[in-house]
Amino acid sequence: MSGDTAPRSFGTLPDGREVTVHTLSAPGGLRLRVLDLGATVQALHVPDGSGRTTNVVLGHPDAAGCTARPEAYLGAVVGRYANRIAGSRFDLDGRTVELAPNEDGNTLHGGPDGFHRRLWRTVSAGRDALVLELVSPDGDQGFPGELTVRATYSVADDVVTLDLEARTDAPTVVNPASHVYLNLAGEGSGTVDDHLLLVEADHYLPVDRAGLPTGGLEDVTGTPFDLTVPARIGDRVRAEHPQTVAAGGIDHSFHLRGAGLRRAARLEHPATGRSVELFTDQPALQVYTGNSLDGTAPGSSGRRYRQGDGVALEPQRHPDSPNRPELSDPVLRPGRTYRSRTAWRFRS
Repeated sequence: MSGDTAPRSFGTLPDGREVTVHTLSAPGGLRLRVLDLGATVQALHVPDGSGRTTNVVLGHPDAAGCTARPEAYLGAVVGRYANRIAGSRFDLDGRTVELAPNEDGNTLHGGPDGFHRRLWRTVSAGRDALVLELVSPDGDQGFPGELTVRATYSVADDVVTLDLEARTDAPTVVNPASHVYLNLAGEGSGTVDDHLLLVEADHYLPVDRAGLPTGGLEDVTGTPFDLTVPARIGDRVRAEHPQTVAAGGIDHSFHLRGAGLRRAARLEHPATGRSVELFTDQPALQVYTGNSLDGTAPGSSGRRYRQGDGVALEPQRHPDSPNRPELSDPVLRPGRTYRSRTAWRFRS
């Protein structure tokens, strides 16, 4: 792989705008490729003990691939509100906010023209850090307030960090999240069934067939969602449980223990000895086992992604929190700054 980290063209969008890919490099050999389209992680090459590197995330091969299947959300920062908002509406300060629906009458990942479809402005770009910015205008997809969002990616040794910040000029709801799909066996190598997953959560949120909460948090004990010790993903997604059957696998929010920046999950691929620990300061982790990947999303290796080819571990607020504030508080007001941090630490 070339050592060149200069920004390069990733192709053009249907309207002729160019998409740029930035490459960040750490001294130990870790290399991260990020698009200005959607602030998207397009590839992440992790070194092993022999000095070879393996791409461990799912990503599109070019700009045309991104536009062919944007709803796969491969590697993007999704928002303004990640996950689902029921009925594409919520009440804020005594008035009803109507949003743009894009999934069975609900709003998913910010709506039909969410952050994943936008070209973010490059604020600064260096060998080991990249800052991207997006201004979401008042009324964007129905959300109130002009929101300015910054995504800062950085790499150091065996760690990738994403810092998100947002400010608004009017009360709104905010919940951007990274939608990186991991496959530690290597991108394009098949399913993550043989990966072991641990999640630092004693409770999860049951949902209906639309992915919306049916009630409050429930204990994971005795369910396929008990990931308090490492469990084989393939065994859990095929468990005969009403929640996994309805979702076609796992697509659920886990309420993380503790507060502040702490370990949320550990993913391991025993056959290669490769693992990653995910750290976050967010209250919840959405675990999504790629249930809707259907062979239409083109991958960076040329292979089209199918069900279970990656697992997304998405730190965020709980789904539908604008309508369910007892789950988590998503409101951002002028004069305050939303901040979140996600860090991935790799081992080989």
